[in-house]
Amino acid sequence: MNSGMGDTARGHRLASREEWLQARLALLREEKALTRRSDELARQRQALPWVRVDKDYRFDTEQGSVTLRDLFRGRSQLLVYHFMFGPDYTAGCPSCSSIADGFNGIVAHLENHDVAFTAVSRAPLAKLQAYKRRMGWTFPWASASNSDFNHDFNVSITEAQQQAGDVEYNYRRGGHPLAAAQYPEIVRQFAATCGTEAPTYVRDRPGMSAFVRQDDVVCHSYSAYARGLDGLWGMYQWLDRAPLGRNEAAGAWWRRHDEYGSGGADCCR
Repeated sequence: MNSGMGDTARGHRLASREEWLQARLALLREEKALTRRSDELARQRQALPWVRVDKDYRFDTEQGSVTLRDLFRGRSQLLVYHFMFGPDYTAGCPSCSSIADGFNGIVAHLENHDVAFTAVSRAPLAKLQAYKRRMGWTFPWASASNSDFNHDFNVSITEAQQQAGDVEYNYRRGGHPLAAAQYPEIVRQFAATCGTEAPTYVRDRPGMSAFVRQDDVVCHSYSAYARGLDGLWGMYQWLDRAPLGRNEAAGAWWRRHDEYGSGGADCCR
């Protein structure tokens, strides 16, 4: 295979097909080991003990006010994506929005495997519905605006907690800086795209939680946050297999899908 580009292309070493195949087979062994390790982690995840949920959480949905048990829609399992859309936001978090772009297609498959799915946010239902129409999404989305649900599952904090530093996220406790000037520039930029400022923006965080129902008893089985959500981010799974990977040296590049220019690649330059 003659590329006509010399020994390197864009600074990357070029090789013969035979050399590439040797390197690819070595990588395949590592990929298979990672797959087996991932399978084992899934088994450990499913073996976690369950915690009974006794609080009567209420959610506003298109079907009216419902309970956590109602969100199962007759199924035995429920997956919740904690979508960053606080009550003071004017639009959903760009990162959560890019993750949510992959939700429409999976709901039918999950529901036919005894698993219900819903996103949950603290914003009022009317805001969620308007944003959902803008994005062209159809997956279920519930508002926890009148519930402790987000606080109890450590994806939302109060201003008082923020000021006191009494915050738990991703199973660690720590404070949050108060002034927007202290936040990384990308956080301030994302906050602005949501119509708010950084301290308000970070009072909501992303996550996912899993629940199981046996008769009338609902239990919590698992939650993940921060980098624990990488596997749910569809575009990352593709980018990790692209020649230049995530290519994020310049920082966060993604936008809501209706905010890219017609050129597409221009956003990355």
